[in-house]
Amino acid sequence: QVQLVESGGGLVQAGGSLRLSCAASGSIFSINSMGWYRQAPGKQRELVATITRGGSTNYADSVKGRFTISRADAKNTVYLQMNSLKPEDTAVYYCNQEVYMSLIAPARQYWGQGTQVTVSS
Repeated sequence: QVQLVESGGGLVQAGGSLRLSCAASGSIFSINSMGWYRQAPGKQRELVATITRGGSTNYADSVKGRFTISRADAKNTVYLQMNSLKPEDTAVYYCNQEVYMSLIAPARQYWGQGTQVTVSS
């Protein structure tokens, strides 16, 4: 099995910064894409940012220029640096990793438990 553990959430004032981390552990052969999603109260979960194994990134329009996604493959970890935070960024943030458990097994999606980010005005 594979477990994803997130850290780095918290309460911050508007304009501030936070850095989220998500480390995967368990039976991991390799990891393809990694990403961050968020869900605000009463809203659907939405994509924030993704990064491929080759380093290509994709961002939601609402976070472009403020958030940066990166990965450290040696640590099976994905990061989300969040700058210039706004109250509308308040949500539970979930990481997602597409994991291969062996050379022949198909990739499976795994999710973190979620970490709360609250931005006060």
